[in-house]
Amino acid sequence: MNCPCGSGKNYSECCEPFIKGQKTVQKAEELMRARYSAYAMHEIDYILDTNHPEKSDEVDRESVTKWSNESEWLGFKILNCSKGEPEDTEGEIEFVASYIQKSIKQDHHELSTFKKLDDTWYFYDGKLVSQKPIVRIGEKIGRNDPCTCGSGKKFKNCCGK
Repeated sequence: MNCPCGSGKNYSECCEPFIKGQKTVQKAEELMRARYSAYAMHEIDYILDTNHPEKSDEVDRESVTKWSNESEWLGFKILNCSKGEPEDTEGEIEFVASYIQKSIKQDHHELSTFKKLDDTWYFYDGKLVSQKPIVRIGEKIGRNDPCTCGSGKKFKNCCGK
């Protein structure tokens, strides 16, 4: 089975050893990928255990479990990494996680901060990245304009219904 994190590797050779505690993450990106896979595989303990101890009281097991279980996880894409290497103590990762919940496709776009404590990487904080406004390209079709489908009807009585 391919790893949910999108690495192209087999799950058992990619994120599963981190999630099962058989291997320790060396980079913030590895932790980010493993956390996404943990959401997709419903490994709630891993998600909770990899939150920074300073922030652990801010995480609600019930809401994490609900989000994980009620979502169909579609994919994960890292947009940018800053630091987070083995020699660093902090790192930032901007990513988009796509999922379907209640039949609606959604993209979770976040800038996450990771911190190392006692040589262990933890998720520290995340801030949602606001979506850019939608900008129309081309002219606006008026309600009383002819429909663009070529039916000869007004837009409001055809495709604009």
